[in-house]
Amino acid sequence: MLEYQSYLELKEIEVEGKDYCISYREGKTGIVVMAPHAGDIEPATGELADAIAGNEHSFYAFWGLKDKNNASLHIDSTRFDEPIAVGLAQKSDLVLTIHGSREKRKVVYVGGRDLRVRQIIRKTLRQVDIAVGESSRLPGLKPDNICNRSRSGQGAQLEISAELRKEFYDGGSSATLNIKHRNFVKLVKALRDALSNY
Repeated sequence: MLEYQSYLELKEIEVEGKDYCISYREGKTGIVVMAPHAGDIEPATGELADAIAGNEHSFYAFWGLKDKNNASLHIDSTRFDEPIAVGLAQKSDLVLTIHGSREKRKVVYVGGRDLRVRQIIRKTLRQVDIAVGESSRLPGLKPDNICNRSRSGQGAQLEISAELRKEFYDGGSSATLNIKHRNFVKLVKALRDALSNY
């Protein structure tokens, strides 16, 4: 069972700037790329979201900073109600959330209610030989999922597998993230291309 059922619960116990922090910026395209479980909650997701957003799209990340047990900071996507994130989502045409799954194979699970952007993302990732799939456990279809809280009530949720994210680290998951790693760059470019085709 998750420790916190809402951001309101979390902020009563955890200290912003010590246990977690929030970063965001606003873009001009009507698209926001979010990592609600960044930092050591779901490693590499915040850096991916930041790079995918670039200078054009809006960006948001909730970073886990604790020395250990960052999983306790995980608020389920259907309960993720941090006010800045909700505000950015509600004034955007599209929300793309970046998550990390525990999957042991190299795959990106594509979910969310926006069928058009899901199709574009699947096609773009396959073109660069990144395996894609859908997960019945992580479909991202509930209306209150942060990825679906855009103006249209639709969005996309990507679950990047642990095995794929491990490639972004020099020497394995315990080393420093290398945002210049060819597979990190390849994934970011593919997803930026997909958003430009949206």
